[in-house]
Amino acid sequence: MATPGVSVHGMAESTIRTRRWTRREYSRLIDVGVLHEDDPIELLEGRLVVAEPQHTPHATAIDLAGEALRQAFGAGWRVRIQLPLGLGPDSEPEPDVAVVRGDARDFLADHPATAALVVEVSDAGLELDRRLKARIYARARVTDYWIVNLVDRVVEVHRDPIAARRRRSRYRDVTAMAARERLVPARRAVLVDPHRRFAAVGRGALSQSHGWREASNEDHLDHGAARADRRLGA
Repeated sequence: MATPGVSVHGMAESTIRTRRWTRREYSRLIDVGVLHEDDPIELLEGRLVVAEPQHTPHATAIDLAGEALRQAFGAGWRVRIQLPLGLGPDSEPEPDVAVVRGDARDFLADHPATAALVVEVSDAGLELDRRLKARIYARARVTDYWIVNLVDRVVEVHRDPIAARRRRSRYRDVTAMAARERLVPARRAVLVDPHRRFAAVGRGALSQSHGWREASNEDHLDHGAARADRRLGA
């Protein structure tokens, strides 16, 4: 029975409690069947967040980004599609694409603790990717974080991470790349071509032409300054 003079609605709001989950607890929820490993849920700073649904341009962009990055990075690198990263004690995101060094068997005991490059394809979840996920990736020292922004039809390149306290971690360098600009991964500046680039189609899905060539010395920039490699297409 409600306390006199206090609305049930008011009581409900005043007694709501939330808690943060650790990666260990999150794994246990999966082990005991509370969550299924295929559920579209990510652990982000202790919160269970439902992943953005994939409409057709979103799915196509993920597929094309994965294909291009496999060719760009080559042997010794794994291009993981929507697989978990173990980033600290309370975050286990499942980025659309992550490039990590090593072999698949290297991660039998635990998920990768960082990545050379993370790509999130974003539409409805754009602010989540720009804020919360950018903070998580910066804290994990992910050196290259790209948001394929299907709303504005650009790729937002985040580089030079500052790892600090939870809410202070951020990227110092954020650059928006238009569809006809060449984009080279910071950790592996090879295999670029002016005739093979990502272009916005439909609501922003990625398309590609063909014809890779090995990068010349002119294609390499000093990434110590953490600037995006930007060249306008012909």
